[in-house]
Amino acid sequence: MADLTTSFLGVSSPNPFWLASAPPTDKQYNVERAFEAGWGGVVWKTLGEAGPPIVNVNGPRYGAIWGPDRRLLGLNNIELITDRDLEVNLREIEQVKKNWPDRAMIVSLMVPCEEEPWKNILKCVEQTGADAVELNFGCPHGMSERGMGSAVGQVPEYIEMVARWCKQHSDLPVIVKLTPNITDIRYPARAAKAGGADAVSLINTISSIVSVDLDSMAPEPTIDGKGSHGGYCGPAVKPIALNMVAEIARDAETRGLPISGIGGVTTWRDAAEFIALGCGTVQVCTAAMTYGFKIVQEMIAGLEAWMDEKGHAGIEDFRGMAVPNVTDWQYLNLNYVTKARINQDLCISCGRCHIACEDTSHQAITNMVDGVRKFEVIDEECVGCNLCVNVCPVDDCITMEQIAGVDPRTKKPIDPNYGNWTEHPNNPSVFKEAAE
Repeated sequence: MADLTTSFLGVSSPNPFWLASAPPTDKQYNVERAFEAGWGGVVWKTLGEAGPPIVNVNGPRYGAIWGPDRRLLGLNNIELITDRDLEVNLREIEQVKKNWPDRAMIVSLMVPCEEEPWKNILKCVEQTGADAVELNFGCPHGMSERGMGSAVGQVPEYIEMVARWCKQHSDLPVIVKLTPNITDIRYPARAAKAGGADAVSLINTISSIVSVDLDSMAPEPTIDGKGSHGGYCGPAVKPIALNMVAEIARDAETRGLPISGIGGVTTWRDAAEFIALGCGTVQVCTAAMTYGFKIVQEMIAGLEAWMDEKGHAGIEDFRGMAVPNVTDWQYLNLNYVTKARINQDLCISCGRCHIACEDTSHQAITNMVDGVRKFEVIDEECVGCNLCVNVCPVDDCITMEQIAGVDPRTKKPIDPNYGNWTEHPNNPSVFKEAAE
């Protein structure tokens, strides 16, 4: 059977599934129950500096987006960092690490952007026996208005500065948690590396308002008639997270920088995708908040079964395998021609492919053939866009097949050789060079 044992920055855990810094990791009671369920590690809910604890709202903290079956697709939260006393958190972290020495214990931190507060809290965390720290530069609400969280994560110079302080004042591995609320994720990742950070984790939540109550005319969640932007997470953010992870994994300046992947991990397949793009661990929050701690058992079993099927003995066997296949649009093969094919034995004649293609694409699917309701692809019109595949409700009923010879649509021979936009005659740059 596949071995899921993971070593990330020298921190070992029995599997790559860690609970992210969030309400599920706020106290000893939660974390020990999570470990009993099988989680490989946790990132303890973000600690602030000593003094009066943070004050959270005493009311609704979450807004949601649901699918038609009421399945949770996205969760928005306006909760802040831990509102429990620092000493209580530190004492519980130390005890949990003693009770569960084989599990990864990472502590999330957020203090003012000054050297002394970082130096002080690092000393406190070191005494607990924790394995590493995660610098929370991602929280987009509440704390950012106080000059912390994403207010730091959106300024590469601040990221580099704080990371350097932490490496100077502690021997613990330093993970920098990045905000997605930025134009180009490569710049903060580069700054983290320049500051000496050992790894990055991403993505943190996305600044959002998920809905407006049309009776009260206030954003949800609503607190006494008012609402605020919060942090968006859950399955809906996974595509954004995968893209940002891939950008860091293939960037010349950050390639090889260890990554802990976060963002919508709900199944073993989600985790495998993050690992295939270079992540050494994956962090989970919304799935645990939706289905409970035991969801990790399905993740573990599914990942083990898939790895056995593919012949992967360990995580490192496939980590990063997808990275070389991520490229810029201009390097895609323009001579790769496909057409849609409908399996008539599987077709249930719902007509969704025809409507989608007829109304919004290329009028390349029939709805009648010889006076009978039937859906077939018209090769002379099909551009191979695969919209029909994505709207079809039946798995593998519609597939895309590469063709050779002459393209029935363009009536031109298909070049069997690779060719991309950088060398295409319609490219203005190519045309200009040829003219010169």
